[in-house]
Amino acid sequence: MDLRKLKTLIDLVSESGISELEVTEGEGKVRIVKNAPPVYVQPSASFAPQMAPSAPAAATGALEQAPAAAQAPAAASQGHVITSPMVGTFYRSPSPGAEPFVQVGDTVKEGQTLCIIEAMKLLNEIESDKAGIVKEILIENGQAVEYGQPLYVIG
Repeated sequence: MDLRKLKTLIDLVSESGISELEVTEGEGKVRIVKNAPPVYVQPSASFAPQMAPSAPAAATGALEQAPAAAQAPAAASQGHVITSPMVGTFYRSPSPGAEPFVQVGDTVKEGQTLCIIEAMKLLNEIESDKAGIVKEILIENGQAVEYGQPLYVIG
């Protein structure tokens, strides 16, 4: 197959809606594949994938979640607990060096941004679901958080 024919086929694939073309001519065979750009979907704050862990991972996960579970009842007696809706990295401020969204003692409104959780290179703002005063911040900046892990206590 000559170069002009090959270029024509490549142009045909790139300009059309087809993603793959295979041409056989005599003993020669040409396959042209157009890769679609990757599609990125930003999960909502309530997105929480459910995965069934293997037995050893489940045992490890239970051990790691024990401290978080122990914090929740103690914190719940002090006020409303805001938990992480996803697995990711917890950030108190919108960028490094910026002031945190909230401090202990700040009054917050329902819907006010409390922090950011980075998950899969996406920054997800976590908002307060209750108005009140920030009594306690349970996570350190830059720390990894799990789904359901307590983040804030609002009184």
